[in-house]
Amino acid sequence: MNELDQLRRAMRATERPYHDDLDLAVIMRDGRRLRRRRRLAGAGATALVTVLVAGGVGLGVRWIRPATPDRPPASAATAPTLSAPTLPAPTVGPPTPASPVQGPPTRGEDRRQPVGDVVDTGIRYGTDERVLYVVAVDLPEAPGVTIGLMAGRRTPAGELIDDIVANDVQGSDRRPGFHEIGYDDATPPDARPTVPTFGYFVGPATRIVGTAAGRQVDARLARWSTDPDLVIFWFDPVDLAPGVRLDGIVARDAAGGRL
Repeated sequence: MNELDQLRRAMRATERPYHDDLDLAVIMRDGRRLRRRRRLAGAGATALVTVLVAGGVGLGVRWIRPATPDRPPASAATAPTLSAPTLPAPTVGPPTPASPVQGPPTRGEDRRQPVGDVVDTGIRYGTDERVLYVVAVDLPEAPGVTIGLMAGRRTPAGELIDDIVANDVQGSDRRPGFHEIGYDDATPPDARPTVPTFGYFVGPATRIVGTAAGRQVDARLARWSTDPDLVIFWFDPVDLAPGVRLDGIVARDAAGGRL
């Protein structure tokens, strides 16, 4: 399209009416003004788009000063730094000794020292021997009771280990007849072997017979070295299972008489 055609289109597009007698000079002037306005309008639109685009880039980009040896690099959005609290370093001291485990009383304790000879029952638990011995007891509510009978064990080194003590809780420990009989628990602890039924009798007994479940069982006897009138007895576990209660018990003298 040449300049003449553009001029004709501009003449048709303008809203300004012209008289029948057209003035060619006026028409040429108006055409030049129209072309100038279109060029300016196009340039302005381009400039506006350029500004908007540049503005968009400016919103998304922030210039960051390069790092130098004496200045650390900055970030686009620096959040406040929270430093973790400094915890004291763990200290390692000497190990705390564990509390000593209390074991069964041994011969070294005064109240558990045998009074008189130690009686060997002939019962063995590996290398340990089941033994019986009299020990001193102190009962403020029963001043007449000063001894009890201990069922213990003796190790190959000769150390005595106490298991169960049987003693009266009233009256006198030297009155004639049977005194407190020692029974093992129904379920003895695993730390020790079972203890046979045992006790002592004061008098001239030469035989002691117990009854359990309608069956009579003879006890084994030994006299106390300090007082021969005190007879120590026990039942072999083969004849009477430990913990089984006696239904009755009797003592007889040398003539077979009942005491």
